[in-house]
Amino acid sequence: MTDGAIRSIQAIDMGSRKNRLIRMLSYFRPFVGLVALAGLMAVIVNVAELVSPYIMKIAIDDYIMGDNADMGIGTIAVLYFASVAVGSVSNYAHTILLNTIVQKIIHAIRMELFSHIQRMPMSFFDRHSSGRILTRVTNDVEALNEMYAGVLVALFRDVLLLIGITVAMFSLSVKLAIVSFSVVPVIVLVTFFFKPIAVANYRRVRALIAQINGFLAENLSGMRIVQIFNRQKEKYREFRELNDKYNEASLIDVKLMGFFRPSAELINNLGISILIWYCAPSVLQSTLEVGMLYAFITYIKKFFWPINDLADKVNVMLSGMVSADRIFEILDTNEGIEDLDLGSPISDVQGRIEFRNVWFAYKGEDWVLKDVSFTIEPGQTVAFVGATGSGKTTIINLIGRFYEIQKGQILLDGVDIREYKLRDLRSRIAVVMQDVFLFSGDIVSNIRLDNESITDEDAIRAAQYVNAHQFIEELPNRYNEEVHERGSRLSTGQKQLLSFARAIAFNPSILVLDEATANIDTETEKVIQESLAKISKNRTTLIIAHRLSTIKNADKIIVIHKGRIREIGRHDELLAKKGIYHDLYQMQYAWAQ
Repeated sequence: MTDGAIRSIQAIDMGSRKNRLIRMLSYFRPFVGLVALAGLMAVIVNVAELVSPYIMKIAIDDYIMGDNADMGIGTIAVLYFASVAVGSVSNYAHTILLNTIVQKIIHAIRMELFSHIQRMPMSFFDRHSSGRILTRVTNDVEALNEMYAGVLVALFRDVLLLIGITVAMFSLSVKLAIVSFSVVPVIVLVTFFFKPIAVANYRRVRALIAQINGFLAENLSGMRIVQIFNRQKEKYREFRELNDKYNEASLIDVKLMGFFRPSAELINNLGISILIWYCAPSVLQSTLEVGMLYAFITYIKKFFWPINDLADKVNVMLSGMVSADRIFEILDTNEGIEDLDLGSPISDVQGRIEFRNVWFAYKGEDWVLKDVSFTIEPGQTVAFVGATGSGKTTIINLIGRFYEIQKGQILLDGVDIREYKLRDLRSRIAVVMQDVFLFSGDIVSNIRLDNESITDEDAIRAAQYVNAHQFIEELPNRYNEEVHERGSRLSTGQKQLLSFARAIAFNPSILVLDEATANIDTETEKVIQESLAKISKNRTTLIIAHRLSTIKNADKIIVIHKGRIREIGRHDELLAKKGIYHDLYQMQYAWAQ
């Protein structure tokens, strides 16, 4: 751990730490009644813990050492056992109550986090890798769970115990209490120097875990490419370097824990040794009772139990605090967050789309679209063509408001799309992409995407409409056939037909085809073209295509070059102009020959 990392941790604002703790504790607010009951159980547990050494003191001094073993010793034994039994039962109730509360809180945090992530704009996912987000929802939430259950559950009980022991010891003997607590400043000093280093190292551990998750998520998804290009050794080397860094940080963590636990235990026994050394002459001279010494030794051990436990729980605590920061960082990211229900509802969509002097950049003023204007009439089929990076897909993303424009207006049926409810707007648009994403489940669930308004019959009719029904019927379980991760057992054409069926099942007013026929064979493309002719009927259809032969019949073709619209017209009209579209068509025709 570098000095700079340690200084950065020590520079954390104390106010933010306090706010973080208050925020973590605020999740207990809905369970105030149960927390109070658990607090009562903790009080009973601590009373039992405090009473049992005192009962033993009476047994030793008044009965065993006082030659009264036959008179009332049985009662003392019953009282001792009763105190231990009551403490054990109360401790069980305390643990069950608080752990039940903790699990409800963790469930709520996990749902809140996932819900928040779902409402984040596309720009958020552009900036954050899937591995990093995955770590927040899994590892960080689990670390918070361990801290709530392992630390906060015991914190209240331990604090009460420490206060109770302190009061009991000073009540019995001020001098012996002062001697017993003489080593407390030492443990405070050790903790003061230990904590900043441990926190800094644990932040490094959590960051490396996120990097490992991101690396694994990316490489497992792209394993086919890794194997095709024979890059296993290179990827193995990258992972080994990352894993070595994590191993190094973990070993530092182990060494830190290995230092703190024995140190706490050593200081504990040092306190007992000092107490015995101080009390031995008084015991020998009979000015101090043996039972009193026994009680103080027991109280010292009980006093250091929470401190010794801290050595075991410090990792959990540090992990939880770091993870809480990372979770709250996501929850506090509100820039551009999507409110699906803000705006006016859409009662009916005709499908007229208009761009008015639209400027857009993903970052700063690096404009992807520059003063773009065009109009698409209801029911038209319009194709966007241009070189890679010209801005075609960006236009599609802007129509669904996956990004917000910086200048200009985008209108749907004459109304700025920013005035519509986002939920309503997107429900009127269906997008069929080049890279079809299928979820784990079965065929029919992938068509309706858990939309309860779409029945099995609706899904089957949609599949029949787009010519997907035939291949589905040939599957062993037909519409109940299991779809594995990303539909790995289906061909590209089959997945594409399913995506068409999904789009039709949702009955959109606007259909968007983003390179939907780019990766399929000629025979399947013919089937899909037949489907396209049917599904684009009576609805506005936007097509992005590199194969210009597939858009000859489009009502309008818009040519984009370097973020600006250069040409608009039908296929024959644009060829006659002998401009950019003519050059692109000639290049594809020559390549095909």
